[in-house]
Amino acid sequence: MKNILLALCAFLLGTFTLAAQKENTRLKAGAEFAPFFHGVASGDPLADKVVIWTRVTPAVFNEDNIEVSWRIATDTAMTEIVSSGTFETNATRDYTVKVDVLNLRPATYYYYDFKAFDKYSIRGRTKTAPTAAELSNLRFAVVSCSNYEYGYFNAYKQIVKRNDVDAVLHLGDYFYEYETGGYSAGISERVHEPAQETINLTDYRVRFSHYRLDEDLKAIHQQYPFIAVWDDHESANDSYKDGAENHDEATEGSWEERKGSAIQAYMEWMPIREQANNSIVRKINYGNLVNLYMLDTRIEGRDAQVQTGSPEAFSTNRRLLGDEQFNWLKSELENSTAKWNVFGQQVMMAPLRVAGVAINPDQWDGYDFERNRVYDLFDNVDNAIVLTGDIHTSWANDLPNSILSGGLPYNPLTGDNSHGVEFVCTSVTSPGLDLPIPVELIQVNNPHMKYIDLTQKGYMILDLTSQRAQADWFYVDVNTPNNDQTYGASFLTNDGDKFLTEANEPSYSLYDPATLAPPKPIDLSTGVKELEYLSVFCVYPNPFGDAFIVQYALEKAGDLDIKLFNLSGQEVVHKKIDAVGPGVHYIKVNAQHLTTGMYSLLISSNGETKAMAVLKK
Repeated sequence: MKNILLALCAFLLGTFTLAAQKENTRLKAGAEFAPFFHGVASGDPLADKVVIWTRVTPAVFNEDNIEVSWRIATDTAMTEIVSSGTFETNATRDYTVKVDVLNLRPATYYYYDFKAFDKYSIRGRTKTAPTAAELSNLRFAVVSCSNYEYGYFNAYKQIVKRNDVDAVLHLGDYFYEYETGGYSAGISERVHEPAQETINLTDYRVRFSHYRLDEDLKAIHQQYPFIAVWDDHESANDSYKDGAENHDEATEGSWEERKGSAIQAYMEWMPIREQANNSIVRKINYGNLVNLYMLDTRIEGRDAQVQTGSPEAFSTNRRLLGDEQFNWLKSELENSTAKWNVFGQQVMMAPLRVAGVAINPDQWDGYDFERNRVYDLFDNVDNAIVLTGDIHTSWANDLPNSILSGGLPYNPLTGDNSHGVEFVCTSVTSPGLDLPIPVELIQVNNPHMKYIDLTQKGYMILDLTSQRAQADWFYVDVNTPNNDQTYGASFLTNDGDKFLTEANEPSYSLYDPATLAPPKPIDLSTGVKELEYLSVFCVYPNPFGDAFIVQYALEKAGDLDIKLFNLSGQEVVHKKIDAVGPGVHYIKVNAQHLTTGMYSLLISSNGETKAMAVLKK
């Protein structure tokens, strides 16, 4: 069902299109956060550096550079400053700011913020990785598949509330590309923006902006560094290097252009350390306890998927990682001295078969030869742990040879001849796997699968010590905003075992975490401050061609007045919209009738006016 109202109105010199969404009351874009409506984030922590991120919203959207200052301290009051600097941003990078802060101390909590237009952002908290010193305990929260239209991000809220992890691993599907109602639970206040499927750079930027205004997503980014990889929905469903199931070149244009736009927006909006080739493949070292390898099993080297049951799944010519990524991983593992080698990646590695037939060739079952090459690498290192998202469900798997690939037979009673273990986290919100057979029958066909939950949503905790690695599954209700969670199950692998054992209770942190970053920015104003009710925080694209989108928020209901003027001061568009509700909205202006040049856009509500320059190219 399309939760969108289209009103077409004729004006003096053309047509103005208004798309009025239902209220998004969980989006937090109040004026107190201006000009940093989207909060702050950090990511890819190393022992001596970490990436910090924000997005500044200018009062006038033009091509001028904006200087944003940043600082990082060891205290929440920002008095113990250890580093600071400035960063110039502009429309070419969607006004995002990304700084790789150097010369930090290992295993240390830091607080950071940004400043522009004499206003501070909220303060963020981050934590650097340790050095080679022996660690007693390391904990990650593991998440994936966070579809805004399928429910509330209560899993993020619970991770912030527990305040006991070193970092958040996001294994992909950070957002979904579908149009409003295209893949949705129909929750009235959980509506995608833009309304159409994301195809071009403007679409992907608007979708990122929309997600990053969710208060629970803002909060988890504020408190923890993220270590993230993309999956398919950051571009298009079931994507691979040369195309995607949800991409039609006849109607949606070049896949290479769409993929490039998706990657550009991802690099702009995510706190990921950028590489020259825009690869997301990298290693994060946590002392001598963990080497964390973040892989791309989606678009860097993946060949097209085959059909279920196709013998091509066993072809020696098919690749999932691709040779370049495989050779990098091989070299890294040959030199690894870490106790645990952990692989953050997208699709299930363990064989999943019913009556001898692999049921999902999008995962490693469709790339059997490549999987066996990786298994050979696992056999030559200590303690291989695979972390997986994508499938919207929870699994704890040993990693045996597939039925048709040969090799020593796996013993489900003892775990002998398992190459490692796999922990699959469920989705943050996306719906579960609708299999026509019960879990018990799946396990009969796949005795290496020790735990399966096909319905519940939530997150996973990965807890590692020198003796064992344990995964705990926690579940939340996603249908309403709430503060509740339930405990699901725990499985562990002991040092040297390479197979799973059920644990009796969830793990717990062995250290005291630092204070959470404060929820409000530092206020530099003096005297009485009037509350602003109207916030405008993006115009996409600018310069524009046939149309542009304005994304805005109201703190309280009010009438909205929209005007567009040319350089001669002539009013070319004027529309008044009565009784717009509080929340985040957007307006799409179809302006193909306008001539090339600069225009002034004025948006007014509740006695306030925001002005910005827009350029018709």
